[in-house]
Amino acid sequence: MSHTFNLIVFPVKDIAKGKTVFGKLLGAEPYMENPYYVGFRVGGQEIGLDPNGHKKGMTGPLGYCEVADIRTTLQSLVDEGARVTQDVKDVGGGRLTAWLADTDGNQIGLLQSP
Repeated sequence: MSHTFNLIVFPVKDIAKGKTVFGKLLGAEPYMENPYYVGFRVGGQEIGLDPNGHKKGMTGPLGYCEVADIRTTLQSLVDEGARVTQDVKDVGGGRLTAWLADTDGNQIGLLQSP
């Protein structure tokens, strides 16, 4: 089974300024606007802005790979040497995310949609 990175989240300190910059860059309006997340969809790619990202330990953009079963995928990657940096959590509406570091320390996000 193949997976794809279809979500990239950028940590931003000021969500309003980030929304303006990314809206201009992407030439699009957000499809979702909340105080805790702003999301854009452009050509099948989702770009998200997280005003709490820095507080959660994000040091830069984080790509999320969409998977069918987040817990099974996470465990299989840990079995191959990856390390969990944020366990599975529901970020709203049944959408699950997790973070892990690969064997070189690169951060990877996993995403399971309801």
